Amino acid sequence: MHNFRKLFFLIAFFIVFTSTVKAQKNNSLPLTRIEFLFDASQSMYAQWQTNTRFEIAKKLLSEMVDSLDKITNVEMALRVYGHTKKFPPQDCDDTRLEVPFGKNTAYLIKKRLSEISPSGTTPIAQSLNQCGNDFPADPARNIIILITDGIEECNGDPCAVSLMLQQKGIILKPFVIGLGLSKEYKDVFNCVGNYYDAVDETGFRTVFNVVISQALNNTTIQVNLLDEKHRPTETNVNMTFYDTYSGALRYNFVHTLNAKGLPDTLLIDPLGTYDIVVNTIPPVRKDSNRIVAGKHNTIGIDCPQGDLFLKFDGTSDYKNLQCIVRKKGDSKTLHVQAFNTTTRYLTGDYDLEVLCLPRMLINDVNIAQSKTTTVQIPNPGMATFQTVSAGYGSVYQEKDNKLNWVCNLNENNTHESILLQPGNYRVVFRPKISKEAIYTVEKTFRITSGSGITVNINK
Repeated sequence: MHNFRKLFFLIAFFIVFTSTVKAQKNNSLPLTRIEFLFDASQSMYAQWQTNTRFEIAKKLLSEMVDSLDKITNVEMALRVYGHTKKFPPQDCDDTRLEVPFGKNTAYLIKKRLSEISPSGTTPIAQSLNQCGNDFPADPARNIIILITDGIEECNGDPCAVSLMLQQKGIILKPFVIGLGLSKEYKDVFNCVGNYYDAVDETGFRTVFNVVISQALNNTTIQVNLLDEKHRPTETNVNMTFYDTYSGALRYNFVHTLNAKGLPDTLLIDPLGTYDIVVNTIPPVRKDSNRIVAGKHNTIGIDCPQGDLFLKFDGTSDYKNLQCIVRKKGDSKTLHVQAFNTTTRYLTGDYDLEVLCLPRMLINDVNIAQSKTTTVQIPNPGMATFQTVSAGYGSVYQEKDNKLNWVCNLNENNTHESILLQPGNYRVVFRPKISKEAIYTVEKTFRITSGSGITVNINK
């Protein structure tokens, strides 16, 4: 019964894999480059069930490249190590690109596999480093599949090399298939890439199919934008996905809820770790999100939001009046919002600076979950300044027995109108033609909401 179940599983898997290959033929996925890094060190001559590890791995790899050759958006290459020099002595430069990247390279890969023989040592770090030079420079999904029966033997650091290649954006996280390795080697290779342990010949075939399937297919992800009660109700905001290691921008999705009110399902490349930025105001970031291939992934991000509505007191003469929005106690400008508009912000307290004359500071404005906070300012009044001749003048607000500068008058005009908030003001002016400060003129006036006043500035 156990063998029957195993056989059933393998048959089902091959049906899925074959369907996947057929579906890939005419799809619009980006170009995928797969470089097989193949261990041909002396230890691969070890007996492994029906044959040596080398012969079993060579046979299965040959079958796989035949299937992959039929996929139009896949290019393959083969690098081998441990096959050009005898051991001993140890030669840690024993690595060679046997088949460069190209279309329909299966025949060349199979031919080279039939010609090589295991003989040398295991320079994994050096081989990985050389793989970085094997990929063409034009953009593609660059994948390395390392097939090995041993660990690094040349004092290199495969983990450091793999991370460096990922940080540079040269490759996605590699796959590592261990042939008959002890369980303790799993931790050794986990830092290199996605490690799979092939304990026997049948397991190797299954693992290889899983790896190829993951290399070719996207997987599903659902991002829950959570409100203050940790419900996935927030939506309609852009999410940007960055590669954690290289920082490269991978995806942009405008979040949505489906017809059932649930977050939409997205298809993304599972070969990567993502930093997600939800572009709320201010943005929310969640780093190092790992995607598990072949399953539906759910990521929750706290994004509780409410609305801010800026309005005038009744009708107004203001045109294009704007307001600077800052987080409470923070001098950095977060957003500039126009009046008579509504903008969504994360819940919390904000400080506002209304760009009217004089500027108004409104502090501790609270934005609450799923509610609209309204901030309303009075209508301005109109002050019209008239002078006999052009000159130098400034307008001040009188407040708390002090003069606070509001604006300067145009030194070339004799007639000028300015919208001012209600309050007490003073204008100070000296004509250009008067070269002595004694000719300075001061006028006080009061602005009331919705009214106008003419200020004659004469000696």
